[in-house]
Amino acid sequence: MHSEPEPPAGFNHGGFMKRVTRHYQKAQRGFVKAAILAGLFFLVAAPVAGNAGNDGKGYYTVSVNDKEIGSVSSEEMADEAYIEARAKLQGESEDLVLVDAEVKVTEAENRLFGSTDTKEEVADRIYDELKNKIVDAKRKAYTVKIDQFSVTLGSRDEVVQLLDAAKSKYDTGNRFSVELVADESNEMDVLTANVVTAGVSSNGAASVMAAEDGTAQPAAQEAAVESNNGIMNIAFEENVEIVETYATSEQMTPVADAIDMVTKDKETNKVYEVVEGDCLSTVAEKNATSVANILGMNPSMTEETVIQIGDEIVVTVPEPELSVVVTEEATYEEDYQAETQYVDNNSWYTSQQAVVQEASPGRRQITAVITYRNGSEVGREIRQETVIAESLPQIIERGTQAPPTFIKPVSSGSFSSPFGPRWGKMHKGVDWSCSTGTAVKASCGGTVSSAGWQNGYGNCITITHSNGMQTRYAHLSKIMVSVGARVSQGDKIALSGNTGRSTGPHLHFEIIVNGTQVDPMKYLK
Repeated sequence: MHSEPEPPAGFNHGGFMKRVTRHYQKAQRGFVKAAILAGLFFLVAAPVAGNAGNDGKGYYTVSVNDKEIGSVSSEEMADEAYIEARAKLQGESEDLVLVDAEVKVTEAENRLFGSTDTKEEVADRIYDELKNKIVDAKRKAYTVKIDQFSVTLGSRDEVVQLLDAAKSKYDTGNRFSVELVADESNEMDVLTANVVTAGVSSNGAASVMAAEDGTAQPAAQEAAVESNNGIMNIAFEENVEIVETYATSEQMTPVADAIDMVTKDKETNKVYEVVEGDCLSTVAEKNATSVANILGMNPSMTEETVIQIGDEIVVTVPEPELSVVVTEEATYEEDYQAETQYVDNNSWYTSQQAVVQEASPGRRQITAVITYRNGSEVGREIRQETVIAESLPQIIERGTQAPPTFIKPVSSGSFSSPFGPRWGKMHKGVDWSCSTGTAVKASCGGTVSSAGWQNGYGNCITITHSNGMQTRYAHLSKIMVSVGARVSQGDKIALSGNTGRSTGPHLHFEIIVNGTQVDPMKYLK
């Protein structure tokens, strides 16, 4: 029995390689060789029985779709006739021709006499029948695969047009061209795309084109790209594979539509890593999106979220199917500011500093290699820097000692009066209501500068601290330190009471800076 071959895996008569859309159908690699072999397959051999009534030869009838079209003396002759017919049919078209026909070779076991046809006669008749049963003719085409996206085009020229459209968006001077080359890393017959200097192939030789008489002529070669102040290199970020295949016109995408599909920006989720200086608004600006979009993509975040260096945030950014990476060398001038210099003062606290020299900007010339991805800068390497005018750094003198800290001077008691105006007068401290005899502690370490009765304060202690600040403790029932004594933070220095102008047992507490009382609550830990 002979039948039309089954097409290669993945093929169907209803529409091989339908026009590829964003469903990302896989390209059929190596389809050409498989299809040609399928078109020229051999007939399945049937048993041959000798027939003494026909000079020792067999007698076999040949039919196409159950229509008898001739007879032969052997299955081998039928095989050869079929191959000739199929080759003739395929040779009449550059397209892949598929036929809906079943060819049978049947041995006439009980037939003793009969004439047989020549191989050429049977081949011609098979050809006539097959030609009437053509169901499809597929043109040579090229499927371009970009990662998980693929599209089928009608020619290599259209493939180059597609890739060139992606490249030309960033190569406005057309200094580079797209070249299709064999992908040596792939075992299949697959092409890939290189972007090379216009007129020069990827191996450095001048590219050639065919003249009308078939002779090779050197292509016009542009001047080599300068090594500075211009594009140095263009490349496609994704892996591009081009596979030769067969498809109907309906299964191919017009090149203009393919260009739109490949180069048009689409929303793509990516992860952004937070760097120093980032907040939600700067992250949104860097990624051409909005804070609202970022919050929508990251449900655990709110507008009040404080992001930290190293945090990963999902952002939505516009991306084409094929990304173009451009490396460019540029020379430019810019103002710059020298780094601030610091002079340590070991006698000052870290809260103290003073500007010794004001900053002054300078001017420099920079030569840098800048990398862009789809037009956005993703890297910059400074190759050379020439200072035109020196920048003066800002010089700051700063203290190195940790400043004193202050604690609440009583462990118990309730806060009863704040710092500020009270009863028509200024209340220059804060009060804690507590029982007489409550322990009073030094809020900060220092030296007792006064201890005794002091007008309206009653029994009162003043401690001077290392940075010149002072603390005052008033209305005490008992003083437990003397003038000149050194005390540490938390040391017991007195007992609370109700002495002096006081309306009840409590501790009055002040912090004094440069001789003036300030709000103690701004200093207490």
